[in-house]
Amino acid sequence: MVTAAAVGALCPGPIAHAEGDANSYDDIAINGTFIAFSDGVWAKTNDSLHEERSVTQVWTITSTCTTFEDCTGQVISDHGWTGDLVYLSGRWRVRHVIEDWEPCWDGTAWPGTQTFIFWQEYERDPNVYVGWDRTEGPSGACGFNRVLDIEMPFRLTRQS
Repeated sequence: MVTAAAVGALCPGPIAHAEGDANSYDDIAINGTFIAFSDGVWAKTNDSLHEERSVTQVWTITSTCTTFEDCTGQVISDHGWTGDLVYLSGRWRVRHVIEDWEPCWDGTAWPGTQTFIFWQEYERDPNVYVGWDRTEGPSGACGFNRVLDIEMPFRLTRQS
């Protein structure tokens, strides 16, 4: 039989913060200027290795946290897009739509939704985050009932 004390020892609760400390969650929020790098050398198209063009962007990130698991913010990219930032289960997520992302044989094109998922690197370096950059087109685009998705390793590094 597992007791509540045993569960508490195995699964500690959230990090304790001082009552009334308005900045007590600043260690989770991320703010500043970052280099965002999507590594096309290791890209996968529909789960098969398929090299794509690597992309480097400069992101300006602002975020705030009201609890240790409720954080929101915004990313502004030097590539001309802005996306909402959300913190979920220890990972950050930002997404935006890329117009005319999937070109079709008839000259038309469909949008793709680009989603970045990233988390603090395992060494707990507060200046480096790793994750995935995934762009997905809609099923049925270009007359095919199949989603086109491209996923690349992603690295986000704070600028000093």
